[in-house]
Amino acid sequence: MNWNLKRWLRHEFTGKRALAKVLPSDALQRLTQSIADSEKKHGAELRLAVECGMDLSLLLHGVTPRERSLQVFSNLRVWDTQANNGVLIYLSLADRDVEIVADRGIDQIVGAAEWERICRAMEVEFRQGRFEQGLNQGIAAITGHLERHFPHRADDVNELPDAPVIL
Repeated sequence: MNWNLKRWLRHEFTGKRALAKVLPSDALQRLTQSIADSEKKHGAELRLAVECGMDLSLLLHGVTPRERSLQVFSNLRVWDTQANNGVLIYLSLADRDVEIVADRGIDQIVGAAEWERICRAMEVEFRQGRFEQGLNQGIAAITGHLERHFPHRADDVNELPDAPVIL
């Protein structure tokens, strides 16, 4: 068990009000549209999950944002696409962290260093309070890779919902 009181307090008090402040409902609608527009350009799947604060049980076990992003990737079945090319952007508001998890079909092509670069660029925007812009910047960067490696085909099917998931 790994206990951190400061982290618990951040997670306890980062709720839906914090989400509404940084990503109001109209911003979430625009992000849904950004994802839908992205997926018209390639044959992959892109998901966005925003978590205000983790449950106490996860915090007690010292779950890191990276570990949590892998859980969310699995729970949302982003790994379950026909071409193994799903990508998750996971934003932890309480931890002030963003992670990208990509399925093996795209991850081995793009690589961890590039995903990390995209995350750091988003975090620059987040530090300025520009969450929607940061996420759109990340979506655009990921879209470029997906377009290049999984070009859109006429028979592509939208396998996963486009709307951000709020955890």
